[in-house]
Amino acid sequence: MTGITQEATATSLLRFATAGSVDDGKSTLVGRLLHDSKSVLADQLEAVEHASRNRGQEAPDLALLTDGLRAEREQGITIDVAYRYFATPRRRFILADTPGHVQYTRNMVTGASTAELAVVLVDARNGVVEQTRRHAAVAALLRVPHVVLAVNKMDLVDYAEPVFAAIAEEFTGYAASLGVKDVLAIPISALAGDNVVEPSAHMDWYGGPTLLEHLETVPVGSDPSREAARFPVQYVIRPQTEEHPDYRGYAGQLASGVLRVGDSVTVLPSGHTTTVSGIDALGRETDIAWAPQSVTVRLADDLDISRGDLIAAGAAPAPTKDIEATVSHLNERPLRTGDKVLLKHTTRTVRALVKEISYRIDIDTLEQRSGAEGLNVNDIGHVRLRTAEPLALDGYGDNRRTGSFLLIDPADGTTLTAGMAGEAFETVRTDDVPDASEEEDWV
Repeated sequence: MTGITQEATATSLLRFATAGSVDDGKSTLVGRLLHDSKSVLADQLEAVEHASRNRGQEAPDLALLTDGLRAEREQGITIDVAYRYFATPRRRFILADTPGHVQYTRNMVTGASTAELAVVLVDARNGVVEQTRRHAAVAALLRVPHVVLAVNKMDLVDYAEPVFAAIAEEFTGYAASLGVKDVLAIPISALAGDNVVEPSAHMDWYGGPTLLEHLETVPVGSDPSREAARFPVQYVIRPQTEEHPDYRGYAGQLASGVLRVGDSVTVLPSGHTTTVSGIDALGRETDIAWAPQSVTVRLADDLDISRGDLIAAGAAPAPTKDIEATVSHLNERPLRTGDKVLLKHTTRTVRALVKEISYRIDIDTLEQRSGAEGLNVNDIGHVRLRTAEPLALDGYGDNRRTGSFLLIDPADGTTLTAGMAGEAFETVRTDDVPDASEEEDWV
């Protein structure tokens, strides 16, 4: 099976996130991208022009197209993640515009968690700063496959090629040290429109694509046939009607890989094996399904399967109650050793205990700060968890869908922490970690 990877077509979809330090011009860039790609409705543009005139500006402030909250407009900063949907004749896009402030790092984690590309903005006058490195580290942590370095405000440095080249070299080297394999640097001026949608007349020394051209042509997704099939069961279908007296199907969304009728599969965490006897999609039988299709799978044997179980083909992960993971803490309430939480993995939610916070990662230097008693909001660290029931997690580096989870407050259901099974970066490794079996269980 080949050709599943989506090329640039009108039906392909690219999810991408933008990130940049405060005043790097990120909102202006997004506004320019929407405006010049003809993705702004006439009444929206009229409202922006009216608001700009009221503020004494002659030209429309394109940043107002994205900064929707009143506090964002008043302060001139982006606070919350804003999702924008637009399309060109070549591709559809979902854009997650994330904040640049240090205290909103968690928002970038949220926005980039499903992104296939991240646009990291820098001010050509300032170059790579601490927040730039932080954004690159978060993109690497979340295994975002493609990164674009947009060197903005080139008009303020006289469109100088050496300035751009020095910034691109520094950032590319840093990103490579984090394991980011695909980095493209583009010199732009969001305010003037250089190299955003249209090629710049001021930078004839640059022969690469514009930002939109790259967004339209970058490969999307991966070939599911090269991934192990993972099918989290969301719902068990038992009509028990005269027409379907013995029908038993398992509905859900294929998280990764390809399932075919006749495939041998393992049901986790029980470990029972069987074969796929049928696949139903959109009310019709089919011989094959691939991620991210939503289908109903029928199995050859009547097994005890319920919501939260995982049907896996290929090399199946070993179910375990002891989990080591890199986490990003999202809540104002700190995460402490000994906290009892709920862990949500795909369609399964189980009780869990925070057994140890092994270390906190200094996101600026990537150093491990051991001895952390807890993680505060925006902190990224490494934890050890013990769950009440076994879970089948892939390593996050192998599978973003089945290698990720959430920690939830059992008292009120609020999300506390986003977790990624395994290590953070290839360059980051823990020291000797005690065996989890030596500690007391609470479940």
